[in-house]
Amino acid sequence: MEKLKSYYQHAKLELAKVIFPTKDQIRNAFISVFVVVTVVSLFLAIIDMLMSYTLSSII
Repeated sequence: MEKLKSYYQHAKLELAKVIFPTKDQIRNAFISVFVVVTVVSLFLAIIDMLMSYTLSSII
């Protein structure tokens, strides 16, 4: 039982050290990820269309 109490106390101490992100930080991270994913998706779509067109014209 003593080990369980000790584990709980250490877990509580470690959790107190955690710095959770603010709403602004979460919003900025979301926008950044959304923009990067959108740009990469558009780039890959363009490359796919070019390769498809090239292959179609060869065949």
